[in-house]
Amino acid sequence: MSKWTVHALRAVLAVVLAGTVFVQVSMVWALVSGNDPEDGSLPLTPLRLIMIVGMLAAQVALVSVWRLVTMVRRGTVFSHAAFRYVDAVIGSIVAAALVWFAVTAVNAPGQREDPGVTVIMAGVGVAILGVALIVLVLRMLLVQAVARDGEASRMRAELDEVI
Repeated sequence: MSKWTVHALRAVLAVVLAGTVFVQVSMVWALVSGNDPEDGSLPLTPLRLIMIVGMLAAQVALVSVWRLVTMVRRGTVFSHAAFRYVDAVIGSIVAAALVWFAVTAVNAPGQREDPGVTVIMAGVGVAILGVALIVLVLRMLLVQAVARDGEASRMRAELDEVI
């Protein structure tokens, strides 16, 4: 991974992380201060609580990707230490899907006239779970790569002994 790619990715991660923290703090402030009373059209308090949890899931994924990028840059990504960060990303994606299903459930009573919106929202939740499955497949590829890297290291050591 080139230096420019790493810097660009880290810049994007930092901006998104700062944005999620800002939105999260704003939502907590609105909940604590009570400055935005509900008018009854949407249940804002449950939605805010759900989104605070969703932002936390996104932040865990962002930090984990940052750590993985650092490992890639150092050339240590093909190690068992990378698994915890990949697992954190998978967990964050699953949490995001659960948050989305919660938003769908909170929004569903307002969609009685047009239940298609709820069905579409549920489909988006399933798609988010599909992303978690894709990352799980990539984790399995990482497992194979770590095993092959370890095997190659053992073979090099054996060759060094022979020579």
